[in-house]
Amino acid sequence: MLTQDEIRAIPLFSTLPEAELDRLAQTSADLHLSPGEYAVHEGGERALYAVLSGKMEVVKLFDGVERTLGWRLPGTIFGEVPLALSSPFPGAYRAAEASRVMRVDAQHYYTLAAASSDVATRMGALARERIGGLQGLSAEPPKTRVTLIGARWDATCANLRQFLARNQISCEWITPDAPELQSRWSGPCPQEQDCPTLRLADGTLLSRPATRELAERLGLQTQPHLDAYDTLIIGGGPAGLAAAVYGASEGLRTIVVEREAPGGQAGTSSRIENYLGFPGGISGDELASRALQQARRLGAEILVTRAVARVDTATREVHLDGGDVVRAHTLILATGVTWRRLAIEGFDRFIGKGIYYGSARSEASGTHGLDVYLIGGGNSSGQAALYFANHARAVTLVVRGDSLEKKMSRYLVEQLAGKTNVTVALNSEVVGVHGDTHLSAIDVLDTASASVSRRECGGLFVFIGADAETGWLPPEIACDKRGYVLTGDDIVKAGRWSHKRDPYLLESSIPGVFACGDVRLSPVKRVASAVGEGSMAIAFVHRYLQEDRA
Repeated sequence: MLTQDEIRAIPLFSTLPEAELDRLAQTSADLHLSPGEYAVHEGGERALYAVLSGKMEVVKLFDGVERTLGWRLPGTIFGEVPLALSSPFPGAYRAAEASRVMRVDAQHYYTLAAASSDVATRMGALARERIGGLQGLSAEPPKTRVTLIGARWDATCANLRQFLARNQISCEWITPDAPELQSRWSGPCPQEQDCPTLRLADGTLLSRPATRELAERLGLQTQPHLDAYDTLIIGGGPAGLAAAVYGASEGLRTIVVEREAPGGQAGTSSRIENYLGFPGGISGDELASRALQQARRLGAEILVTRAVARVDTATREVHLDGGDVVRAHTLILATGVTWRRLAIEGFDRFIGKGIYYGSARSEASGTHGLDVYLIGGGNSSGQAALYFANHARAVTLVVRGDSLEKKMSRYLVEQLAGKTNVTVALNSEVVGVHGDTHLSAIDVLDTASASVSRRECGGLFVFIGADAETGWLPPEIACDKRGYVLTGDDIVKAGRWSHKRDPYLLESSIPGVFACGDVRLSPVKRVASAVGEGSMAIAFVHRYLQEDRA
């Protein structure tokens, strides 16, 4: 319980009358923090904090690397910048030792400031000082974690750049023929046969590394810490990350196995406009980054660059590539879907060399001044077209149908219509690709007139739907003919449920094995529904574990 004397000892509050001190004592929270415990996380809601005892550390993530910005000692406050700007906290505050902190809600602070001009004036001065410090921090050149030399049309280079971007690792990319190569790369430049070559922040040089080796060098987790878990989640897309957040927050030993990078197919989306709680929209990789930080903070383990070789449903053993075996009481399948492939002669030769499935945001910078084409008429292609329109000279959507409205949301259709450098080729198909070392032109068939035109192309991005890749699952886990996992009532209808009780809504044909997100047979394929199913899966995991223990 806070006392008036303790509050008066804070310089900011030292001149307050007794009535205001009493109000603060009655309305403020009294936080007792253990070492390492947070008073507020980065992005937390605005409030005013005052340190009563102990020592608080100010930390902030820069490109995934935590940096200490300062300390708060007894008598000092923090939260003045969020209150001044009506914004979330730009950094986090955690206890460096056992500490005691008082928290004044924003509403109560504004009431106090209205009653005491002295407090408002001193807070304003402190906020200006702190904002100046943040401006100085923003003027510092960013410290790049990876510098990469690689050719524009080298598929290995493209894969490494995408891997780094998807894992939120800052990367400076230099082509071997760039005039500024000597000034931006200290030391001897690598030979062409050694590229792509990467230099890490600690000076380590890597030539054509495998993604797992690179992940380990960058400190990303690739090995499980335990032999057994309460739940193992296969796939790190929105559904898998949601399950990780809820599982870890509810005390379950939780691990996620992701073969590339967290975010899944949604992580490549340039803008998600209709996700609840983000009125300005949010990019797929930003959503994935926030979810990843949240899951890790709550204690979930996230393995990257690891694939599941096979699953033994009898022993609940998951065999990873590389020979590792992890046991889990329950499994959650959240593997999502993969883009369908186009069957055009010579197409595969240019993958990563001008042709891409999906649209990594990292590729947009390479389309400046070029004409790019996107195949598909759904929301994913519409979102990508809007993003590329800010970089490319011209963007063309190649659509087999006669209308965008049949598969694309109205808001996207309207936004595309407002872009002067975006055109839509309806009743059209790409039927040929051309180039030497990389894609340079495509043949487009107008099905209405049966005419074919050849067009220069600086990049071709494919969005023609996706399928579930579940052929690796054991036959005991029932799927439909397209590979989607059957759950709940669909299991019963298929005659694949033999347990005494009814299956849970997201439970597969094997009790204790659940499926959520796009990999599950369901007519709804949305990021929001995937997140919802991921959280629901944890509720069913709890029920199964209780049943199993009973």
